[in-house]
Formats: sequence, C-alpha cells, structure tokens
Amino acid sequence: MIHSSLASFAAHARATPLGKGPFAIVIAEDAVELDSTLDHLTHLGFRRIFLLAPEEVSLPDSLADPEIIDVIRHRTRLPGTAQEAVNTLIRLVPGEWLHYCYNAEYLFYPFCEQRRVGEAVAFVMEERRDTVLGYIVDLYAEDLTLYPNAVSLETAHMDGSGYFAETRRNEDGEVLERQLNFFGGLRWRFEEHVPETKRHIGRPALFQAVEGLRLRENNTLSVEEMNTYTCAWHNSMSAAICSFRVAKALRANPGSRHDVDNFSWHKSARFYWSSRQLMDLGLMEPGQWF
Repeated sequence: MIHSSLASFAAHARATPLGKGPFAIVIAEDAVELDSTLDHLTHLGFRRIFLLAPEEVSLPDSLADPEIIDVIRHRTRLPGTAQEAVNTLIRLVPGEWLHYCYNAEYLFYPFCEQRRVGEAVAFVMEERRDTVLGYIVDLYAEDLTLYPNAVSLETAHMDGSGYFAETRRNEDGEVLERQLNFFGGLRWRFEEHVPETKRHIGRPALFQAVEGLRLRENNTLSVEEMNTYTCAWHNSMSAAICSFRVAKALRANPGSRHDVDNFSWHKSARFYWSSRQLMDLGLMEPGQWF
C-alpha cells in the first residue's frame, strides 16, 4: 500500500491495526541497493516493512514482497527523519519489536542465516531484555574506479580492526552504567570529514516499543537501560548493521569526494555476508544464545 505522507500512514494505522511484529522501517535516501535491503529484511522474517521514500526515488520494479511492504512518501533527507518515523511507529505498535535502517544497510544478528528475527527477539525477551544494541559496520567497494559510489555487494570490504570504545557520560559528567560510545570504521579513519556528533557507531538494532519510549537525535533511546550493551548479570546478544551509507556519503559530498580515492587499507577484510565472520571479529556478541 502507498501512503502519501507519514501523517496519512499514521491515520490509516490507527484505523486499521498493523498486527504483530517484528516490524522494520527502511529510510530510502536514494535508490541505491533499495531492493536488496528490502529483500534482506524479508528473508530475516520481519512481518511488515515500512518504506519511507521521497517521490523522486523510484520504487524497485519488484518489491521483495508487496504483501508486507507499506510505502510512505516522505522527504527522507530532512534532519530528524529517522526520529520522526521511528517515534511515530512506537506510538502505533506498543509492545512490538522494531528495527530501523537506511537503504544499502543490512541487519545481522547471531546465527541469522538459520534463525529468523522472531526467534531472536523471543530469546532476548526470555533474557528479560527489551533491546539489542547494534554496531554500524561500514562496508565499501574494493575498487572505487569500478564502483565510484563505493557500493558493491560482490566486492564488499570492511575494516577488520580499529574499533574502540569510550565511557559514556550524561550531561552532568556522571558515568552511565553499562553504556559506551563505540568508534571505528570509516567514521574513524576519515574523521576530518565526519561531524563529531556523528562519529560513534552504536545504534539500537532491535528494540521493543515500550510506553513513552523515544528515539533521540543521537540514535539513543530515552529509556537509559535500553542503551546498555549488556545486562547486569551476564553478556547480552548484540547485532551489527552492515552499511554502505558512510562510504556513499564520503564519495558524494563535495567536501570529501576529492580527498577519497580509495577506502582499502592494510586492515581491510573481504566481507562474506556472514554472521560468523562478524562474531569472530568481535563485532557481534551471541551472549547466551547458542
């Protein structure tokens, strides 16, 4: 179904309940790999996918599954688009699990090749958790001469090391328990082209729409416990959001494109589209789920 605006979608959803999740929101900033992003989410088992796309972004000729995809026309390059869309959906589906991403981004959680997303969130709920922290893993094409927009599924590479974390503090300088700011990837190697507030790579990968919850501008949630990387009693599952978004931006923005002719370095690794590879590199944690 195609909705003319986010407001019209919300009105329709209030009149016709959206059913059971998990739900995914895809924010299409352009048409690059939009079809593969939708296909990936469909294969993970999301019950319904909400695609935000401006009028100028053409929809794929064959959507991954038209029966589960709602198209919402929206100006997605406006500041705060992700927060507006996610917070709207939170209010519409209390108690359901959500994931949000942009086009050319791909969610991975432990054993996602064999286990559907519904199984993952069921396990997390058994652990008395209502969130799965995600880390953005930057992807980039091996050869920018062949792929000038830095996007290639077949030759995708990632940084195999160079990730680190710093203590997260609140506005009063107090340490936030079990919260860290994570850094690495292209935002770290090309930090002179990335605003300081955009350099951390943490993002909630999956979370439950609890009452009063809001996604904040810095991609953290308003319930502080939902920003923790682990629970108080043992390690928790985490996820990775493998993303071409930063590579695309560095190649497209006038301030950086002439300074970036190659993303590869001695720590680059071929990405095999495997959750096992991400776990072996320490970029994802299975917790107690085996």
